[in-house]
Amino acid sequence: MCPAPTSIFSKGHTINKRNYPKRSSYLRSFTFVLFLILFLWILLQFIAPLAIPPGSTEDFSGIVIFSDNKGSIETFGFPWNLLYSSGDFLCHQKSERSIIINENQMPFCARCTAIWLGLVIGLGFIVLYTIQLDEKFIIALLIGLIPIGVDGFGQLIGLWESTNLTRIITGLLIGILCGIALGIIIDEIKTLKVFKFQKVVK
Repeated sequence: MCPAPTSIFSKGHTINKRNYPKRSSYLRSFTFVLFLILFLWILLQFIAPLAIPPGSTEDFSGIVIFSDNKGSIETFGFPWNLLYSSGDFLCHQKSERSIIINENQMPFCARCTAIWLGLVIGLGFIVLYTIQLDEKFIIALLIGLIPIGVDGFGQLIGLWESTNLTRIITGLLIGILCGIALGIIIDEIKTLKVFKFQKVVK
């Protein structure tokens, strides 16, 4: 008779002791380091508008993949210029869709900021737990895409104008799921035995 799994997920880097072994120390360290990098990244995003003079950003609205505000951003000191340059290139930075702190826009819009935060939360979850990549998680991920898809599409075709609260909630949801998915992918690398080397017998 086969023993029943301990739980769907459990603290201590295992779900089912029989089928899902503890992740290797290398991958565990890599996941934790990646978590720390993303944690620092989102922390600096919240500090950035406080670190520059009030009213420095004015209106940074622009187009994705274009540096629309390069002149203004270059006056910021490091690392704040790097953060705002990243937002300038990767995000539309529309002022009405951004979180305002210290009379300054954050480097990314409200939804993008929530996605970054969600990635940190999701990856942090994987630091503590191991989750199996199966059809249940894939279904959960697809369901998690629905709110941001509906909100974004409805706004695009003019059915409604989303609020920053809605943008934060939908962004946080998909960010958490993507953070967990990223952690699962790192865990799955272990099954490929990429980091195992066989000892040569003479």
